[in-house]
Amino acid sequence: MTDSRFSLSLAQAQRLQLAAQGLLQTPRRRARPADVVAAVERMRLLQIDSIHVVARSPYLVLHARLGDYEPAWLDEALAAGRLAECWAHEACFVPAADLPLHRAWSGRAHHWAHRHAARMHGEHRDAMEALLARIRTDGPMRAADFPNGERPASGWWTWKPEKRWLEAWFALGALMVTRRERFQRVYDVAERVLAKLDPPFAPVAADAAALRRRFILDSVRALGIAQARWIADYYRLKPAVSEAELAPLLASGELLAASVAGWNVPGYVHRDHADLLAQAAQGRLRATHTALLSPFDPLVWDRARVQALFGFEYTIECYTPAPKRRYGYYVLPILHRGRLVGRLDAKAHRTTGVFEIKTLWLEPDVEPAPRLLEEVASAIARTARWHGTPTVRLVRAPSGVAAGLRAAWRDG
Repeated sequence: MTDSRFSLSLAQAQRLQLAAQGLLQTPRRRARPADVVAAVERMRLLQIDSIHVVARSPYLVLHARLGDYEPAWLDEALAAGRLAECWAHEACFVPAADLPLHRAWSGRAHHWAHRHAARMHGEHRDAMEALLARIRTDGPMRAADFPNGERPASGWWTWKPEKRWLEAWFALGALMVTRRERFQRVYDVAERVLAKLDPPFAPVAADAAALRRRFILDSVRALGIAQARWIADYYRLKPAVSEAELAPLLASGELLAASVAGWNVPGYVHRDHADLLAQAAQGRLRATHTALLSPFDPLVWDRARVQALFGFEYTIECYTPAPKRRYGYYVLPILHRGRLVGRLDAKAHRTTGVFEIKTLWLEPDVEPAPRLLEEVASAIARTARWHGTPTVRLVRAPSGVAAGLRAAWRDG
């Protein structure tokens, strides 16, 4: 049942989600190292992906929220134990304080990675146990510390055995990532990594119902506002979350319900966002931020959610054969003042310092007004400079759009 006090337009619901995700307003000060951990705590998790056509996804997600910051701050937070890596939505950075929940989550044994790892352990028990014993004795190791042997074409199925075994032990929880070197995982036995966490690691009881409840609440808080059908995806919960399951959380006041124009189901809001909800309902949330988003940004990774909430049809095409791609290999959504106004297919040429935009599109209903083009051009230039590729080269865009962007870069 929705609360009659809270009735939102679709634009107000969009701004509430952006505010919860840290994407509503332009940062007001320069980023600090602690802001990296705070951003992950706000999102609850930060998905890891190794594609680096532009900056690797976790760094790009943070840049969209923090502006210019040192990517090394993320690596340092992991090495210092303020963040940890585990399976959550996918492989993710999570706040150290949340790691006990993830390790206790009874459903992890049903995750595909856990099942695959358990099967691999059954097939290669002696070799895997020897590898684990070696790390326990000799200390942290990378996959690169093992001889390559013959390396066929790329792909996880062509990984050398030791790489697969390291990943299997990571999925099973016996190994953890203690730090990264040039984004390569450095593995150590779990007990040593857990000992350095900040705050200290404190195991929690493996009560599946209580853990699921906690993950549901954390998902809603991270999303700002959510339909019931969107909630399970955030932590890959199974089965899907239903309105009946949320009813006790409404009754206890842990969740609030609001009506959203055009929705035939309630929107759920965490009680921690009660003030934001009130501001949204009063039209007091103002969107000022323009940024390029990673394909694996929490705002857009659920394609059904981003379609329903922002009217933005989006698919990651890096895993699609080239002839079947509609937009390109690594397409970044463009956020502008509360709307997803377009997308661009980018590639960073690090050796020459060039940020290439192969193609840029605006959504069909977006008018290429001067302010929009100026602010999009500024966001692109900021990302390019932060990335170390300060020369922007636009290959293709609609003529009026291309002219406006080039003029903004020239005048800027």
